[in-house]
Amino acid sequence: MKILILCTGNSCRSQMAHGFLEHFDSRLTVHSAGTEASGKLNQKAVEVMKDIDIDISHHTSDSVEKYLNEEWDYVITVCGGANEACPAFMGKVKKRFHIGFDDPTYAEGSDEFIHSEYIRVRDEIKKEFFDFYKNEIEHNIK
Repeated sequence: MKILILCTGNSCRSQMAHGFLEHFDSRLTVHSAGTEASGKLNQKAVEVMKDIDIDISHHTSDSVEKYLNEEWDYVITVCGGANEACPAFMGKVKKRFHIGFDDPTYAEGSDEFIHSEYIRVRDEIKKEFFDFYKNEIEHNIK
């Protein structure tokens, strides 16, 4: 089963979702991409994922263009920007979903508050993508 997760910068939320889906089921083929890919991972996202023993440091930040010619079982947008920039994914897709999350990179305040925002968003992504996995994928995987 092939899943593509889209975001604007492909450095934070899409990377965390990518890491969670691979963690939930190693049989999945998961990629993430951005409509305006930053080319690098958000180190705070890498850190909060490492805190729960999921290593996303080897992921790459790729442009959605890289994946347009492939067939996908699911394409999931995780931020408003990607949802608006990709109203119709040009590749072959069986199902398209939008599961939106706040962008913790915009958090302002103390280091502790900013860190807590990354943890909050990480935990929301984990919950929503686990629900998605259980309800949508687990019974369909071959």
